[in-house]
Amino acid sequence: MKYGEKEIVEFDINKEEHFWPNNHSKNYVIDIELPEFMAKCPRSGYPDFATIKLKYIPNERVIELKALKLYINSFMFREVSHENSANEIFDTLYEKLQPKWMKVVADFKPRGNVHTVIEIDSDKM
Repeated sequence: MKYGEKEIVEFDINKEEHFWPNNHSKNYVIDIELPEFMAKCPRSGYPDFATIKLKYIPNERVIELKALKLYINSFMFREVSHENSANEIFDTLYEKLQPKWMKVVADFKPRGNVHTVIEIDSDKM
């Protein structure tokens, strides 16, 4: 196993070291785009590719960017649907960060003439 694969496979989003204190009391938006998301279709096993967009107003903590990258990359070995992957990303990050506001958009590349975009916004929950 190559060192990058090992780092992804062994990554644990639950470790506190992946989250840093937010040292600013004002509201500000963190806007992150991860264009290399990949997971396997649970029916066919074919790869599904997406751009994951994360926006949030931090509360007491923020996520370290390398940790976010490794968390997103950890999906590449899993069989998970578009809807389930987007909701899992939102739920996990919302639980860990407890932001004032958060939005996740999963924009999947077209496959079989179907283009899927999943949007989850904490204001709409």
